[in-house]
Parts: sequence; structure tokens; C-alpha cells
Amino acid sequence: QGEPREKYANVYLPYGYNPEDKETKYNILYVIHGGGGNPDAWLDCCKVKNMLDYCFHAGVAKPFIAVFPSYYKEKIARTSYNAEAERDKVWDFMPELTNELLPAVEGKYNGYAAGTSPEALQAARAHRGIGGFSMGSCTTWFTFLSHLPYFRTFVPLSGDCWEFGIKGGSLYAEKTVEHLCEVAAQSGLDFNIYSATGTEDPACESLVPQIEEMKRHTDVFTFSEEGDTGNLHFYLAEGQVHAYEAVYN
Repeated sequence: QGEPREKYANVYLPYGYNPEDKETKYNILYVIHGGGGNPDAWLDCCKVKNMLDYCFHAGVAKPFIAVFPSYYKEKIARTSYNAEAERDKVWDFMPELTNELLPAVEGKYNGYAAGTSPEALQAARAHRGIGGFSMGSCTTWFTFLSHLPYFRTFVPLSGDCWEFGIKGGSLYAEKTVEHLCEVAAQSGLDFNIYSATGTEDPACESLVPQIEEMKRHTDVFTFSEEGDTGNLHFYLAEGQVHAYEAVYN
């Protein structure tokens, strides 16, 4: 409980989107910024919009809607970084994600959800994904743990799972992955994880150990270098650093 607040999210609509055409449905990808960012961060810091324009025009990907929200309660001007505080803010965002953001977006745009009730949103999970950079990646892992019934596709970029603490992917790799396995197994739901980072990215030190541990749990995670097989995919980009410009592709 607290004072009401207003937030915004940027919504990318592919060329040709017609709000009156209720027959044409679009998959929806929610894309989360890194620490200190806001809904404008992805669009301001890299050419993700241009990349989407090109991919859809060239037929590399089927057109989808991309939503750029924020896990912060309000727009911030940050002068210092506190990892624990950021982790808490991400956790606080989890109820808002499914209770407020999804209904606001999917009650307006032509996705696959037949309504905005939890049941209707969950029924459309196969057409919904979430991804993010840095703390946005942490947000993605937390969403896997908290809201797997709402999302099928996960794109954590340059960030590990902090369920049990900062740098949990390396410091608590076994415990972290065991919990990921438990949640996935108990849900009985299918999913796809597409993760990536760069060799010169500090996040590599924690994300790679977590991915390697996940590969060992073949009863839950099936690793594949091909995007259309398996449910765990990982790309390590040679020489790439911790920046939007390095991860947006």
C-alpha cells in the first residue's frame, strides 16, 4: 500500500499494425532496462528499433510488439549504484508486472490474450516473452521463478539470477540452478531461454557458471546451439562488453 503513482512504458508497434484489425494477432516481448535506466533506455542507447524494423522487413522474424517498461516505481536520477537495493526493486516489480503492466498492454494492443484476467493472460503465455539487459536480465530470471505461467520465452542478457544473492550465478550456482529446476519441474510448463553475454563483459563471470550448471541438469534444461531445438540457448560473443550496443542484436 502507498500513494498512487503513474508510470509509462514505450510500445513498439511493427509497420502495418492496425488497431482495428482484431483478426491479426501479435506476439509480445517485454524488454527491461539495466540499472539506472528507464523506459527510454533501450531506445536511446542502441538501434534496437532499427534492428526490429529491418528484421521484420527482411523476414528474419515474424512481426511482434515490443514493450519497454521500467521496474522502478518512478523515474530516477541515480548517482550511485547499490546492487542489493536494485535487487529489492526488481522483486517489488514482480506483482506489478502481471497485475498491472500485462493487463494495461494486452487490454489495448492486439496480442493473443482473449482478456486481461489472470486466466486469459496465462492461456496466451506461448505468445509472450520477457527479456532484459543487466538488471533487466536479473528481472528476467526472477520472472521465470515468479511468473512462469504467464511467459514462455525468456531472454536474459548479461545478467545472472540473484535469487540467493548478488552474483548468485557464480557464488551460489548449484543452489540457484536447483531452484530454477524445481520451479520449472513443478510448473510442468514448456519454456525457452535465450541467453547471451560477451567475453569482455563483467557479467560473463557470473552468467557463464550458471549456464554451465544448467546444462548439467538435462532432465529440465536441454541445451542447444540451434534456436529451434532444445529449451536452453546461450551465445558468448567474443570481445563484446557490458553495453546496450553490444547486446541488442
